[in-house]
Amino acid sequence: MSDDALKPAAELAKLREPWEGESGAYAKAREALLAEEIEFRRHQTRLAEQRQALPEGPVVKDYRFKDEQGFDATLADLFGDHDTLVTYFWMYGPERERPCPMCTNFLGSANGNAADIKQRVAFKILGRSPVGRQYAFADERGWRDLSFVQSVGDDYANDLGLLNDDGTENPALVVYHKDGEKVRLFYRAEMPMQAADPGQDPRTAPDIGAVWNILDLTPEGRGTDWYPKLSY
Repeated sequence: MSDDALKPAAELAKLREPWEGESGAYAKAREALLAEEIEFRRHQTRLAEQRQALPEGPVVKDYRFKDEQGFDATLADLFGDHDTLVTYFWMYGPERERPCPMCTNFLGSANGNAADIKQRVAFKILGRSPVGRQYAFADERGWRDLSFVQSVGDDYANDLGLLNDDGTENPALVVYHKDGEKVRLFYRAEMPMQAADPGQDPRTAPDIGAVWNILDLTPEGRGTDWYPKLSY
């Protein structure tokens, strides 16, 4: 449906039911906010449609991995019975004593949805640490529905620019699609660090972090000096 066929957001926002005791100022501000929320929802829909309409992506290497049982697997093997593979490369290389807290936070929320996600697509968490080490941490966190694999060598991380000169890592959300015997890139979150707006951390659009989306609903917001930790 084209935007021209949609009712104006401001008109739809007038349908909200007021709360008992709310002031006129609150009602006016909340109605204006609802109109913005409707516009934002529509923008999200347009983004999803634009993403899904991406033309054919490049063929990628058949990178090597160790699967859940520690057996050799190719990138194509990770698809299983699906045609689409969603991957998240997390910052838990062998040189790290503990994984990245932000990656851990995201994977905690992803674990709660992984069983549902895997009904539609393959979903794998990639890491440079031995697969057994990754699963040991998953067991510590109570993650039961995430599937971890180990990248063999650093070709994958290097080709995607995920290793820094100082040995630190960067995360990566990448979606692949099967084209017969070939594997093609469908989508990679590519928001450059330099694209962050003043006073904000770099983040994708939409933001995949459930913690940030929930905090955005609060009067305090995300804050400027708070990040999730591995323990409290």
